[in-house]
Amino acid sequence: MSFMKLKAISTLLTVINFINNNNNKKSGQWWQSLHRTMLRGVLGKTFRLVGYTIQYGCIAHCAFEYVGGVVMCSGPSMEPTIQNSDIVFAENLSRHFYGIQRGDIVIAKSPSDPKSNICKRVIGLEGDKILTTSPSDFFKSHSYVPMGHVWLEGDNLQNSTDSRYYGPIPYGLIRGRIFFKVPFSA
Repeated sequence: MSFMKLKAISTLLTVINFINNNNNKKSGQWWQSLHRTMLRGVLGKTFRLVGYTIQYGCIAHCAFEYVGGVVMCSGPSMEPTIQNSDIVFAENLSRHFYGIQRGDIVIAKSPSDPKSNICKRVIGLEGDKILTTSPSDFFKSHSYVPMGHVWLEGDNLQNSTDSRYYGPIPYGLIRGRIFFKVPFSA
C-alpha cells in the first residue's frame, strides 16, 4: 500500500475510535474532541518541522562560517591563475588560527565595498616591507604592513584593484583561503 492510503486508513480508524469511545456522549462533543486531537497532531508536526529547519539552518550557517564553502570568483584580477567565473573551494579555519601565509589566495571583504568579496593573493604579512609600484610604473615606493594587516594583490597587476590602491587590509576582513579550484569550471 502507498503511504497516502495508509494515512487515510489511519485517519479513518481514528475517527471510528472516537465515535466508539464517545458513543454515550452528546453528538457535538465527540466531534470537538476529534478536532482538538487532529489540531494537536497538525500543530505538533508543524512545530517539529520548524524546529528541524532551525536546527539544520544553524548547522549550515556554522559550517559555511567556520569550516568553508564554495565560491565563484568573478573579474580578471587573478588571471591567469583564476579565470572569470571559476569555482573554488575556500576553507575558513586558517583565518581563525592565523594560518594565512605569503602566496596564499584568499577571499576577503572589499575595503571599498563591504557588500562584495575580493579574491587576491597574499603578498605581505604584518611587519613586511613591500615594494609598491604605481600603475604607470614610474614611481616605486616602499610600504610597511602594520600589525594585524595583510598586503593583497591580484596576479593580473595591470587589471587589479588591490592593496596598491587601498593599502593593507585588516586581517579581520579575510573570509577564507582558497585550497582547491574546480578544474572544469568555465
